[in-house]
Amino acid sequence: MTTPKGPQLAVLPTDDDETRARAQVLQPSGWPTPKGYANGMAAEGRIVVTGGVIGWDADERLADGFVAQVRQTLSNIAEILGEAGARPEHLVRLTWYVVDMEEYLTNLKELGKIYRAVFGAHYPAMALVQVVRLVEKAARVEIEATAVIPS
Repeated sequence: MTTPKGPQLAVLPTDDDETRARAQVLQPSGWPTPKGYANGMAAEGRIVVTGGVIGWDADERLADGFVAQVRQTLSNIAEILGEAGARPEHLVRLTWYVVDMEEYLTNLKELGKIYRAVFGAHYPAMALVQVVRLVEKAARVEIEATAVIPS
């Protein structure tokens, strides 16, 4: 018998009873627990995806400034998820595109408050990418979301 190489994988249930059997946080043993995101997620059910969502309102007016745009973007994602019957705790992945990494890092504390106000303390797998610009020139952030509604 051979011993598997590499880190052992711990599968942690999420906090919500409804999603506990479906969505799982993937945390390799021995790895430090990430703050504000998960290393990986596993889920089964109906997949809901968004396109790149930016921080504008229903009249396509962009919020003023990076933090306000993040707030509006996260609210927009929550509203899109709601159209499919999904809730923030069904999120399994977020990919953030920002035009200025320093702007993101400088505002981490405020972004955390906004994130928790919109999505609660559920942290899916996330990636953060700095880009040269977004399609809407005044947009400072664009986020893609993937959620899985338990079957």
